[in-house]
Amino acid sequence: MGKQTGAHIVWDWNGTLFHDNDAIIGATNAAFAELGLAPITMEQYRALYCVPVPKFYERLMGRLPTDAEWEVMDETFHRYYAEHRVRCGLTAGAAELLVGWGSAGRSQSILSMYVHHELVPLVRGFGIEAHFLRVDGRVGPSGGSKAEHMVRHLGALVGVDPARTVVIGDAADDAVAALHVGARAVLYTGGSHGRASLEVVGVPVVDTLEEAVEEAQRLAA
Repeated sequence: MGKQTGAHIVWDWNGTLFHDNDAIIGATNAAFAELGLAPITMEQYRALYCVPVPKFYERLMGRLPTDAEWEVMDETFHRYYAEHRVRCGLTAGAAELLVGWGSAGRSQSILSMYVHHELVPLVRGFGIEAHFLRVDGRVGPSGGSKAEHMVRHLGALVGVDPARTVVIGDAADDAVAALHVGARAVLYTGGSHGRASLEVVGVPVVDTLEEAVEEAQRLAA
C-alpha cells in the first residue's frame, strides 16, 4: 500500500462496504417466522435495531428471547442470509474509495461481526482484499458488541495509532467500539440504522461513503 501517513480507517462490512440490506431484512423476518412473529419492514428494522441483538428482539417481542428461542432465530437468520447474500454487492463507489484511500498512503482494515470464516472469502471474492492490512470477522458466539473485538483488531495492527484511526460503520455500536479504544467514528445512514438513531451517539453522521471518507480524513489529520 506504499508509504503510510498514519491515518487509518477500520471499515465495517455488513451495511457499510457490503450493501446487504435486502438479505438482512429477509433473514430477520425468516427468524421471526420461526417464532410466529409478524414480519417487519426495513424502516421498522432501521428504527429499532440495536446491539446486543437479543435486545433488538426484546423490542419487538416485549421480552428477551429464551436461550432456545435465540438459538433457533440465530440459526435461521444465518442460514437464510448465507443463501441470499449472493445477490448483494458492494455499496456504490466503495471500490473506488478503497483505492483512493490506499493510493494516498493511508491504511485500512475491516472488522465485522459477520463470522470470520465466511467473511474472508466473501471479501476476497470481490477482489478488494489487497487494500486491507487485516480482515477480521467474528470468532465466537454471535449477538454481542464489537468493542472487545475492536481491542483485539487494533492490537494486531502494527504501527496503527488509535488516535489517528476512524471507524466507519452503519450502527451505533461501531461508534461505541471506536470510543472504547480511543478512536474516532463516522456513521453511515445507508445500512442498519436510520439517521435519528445514529445522531444520538454524538459522532458525525453522513449519507454516503464518499462523505464518510472525507470526514475520516479530516478527523485523522
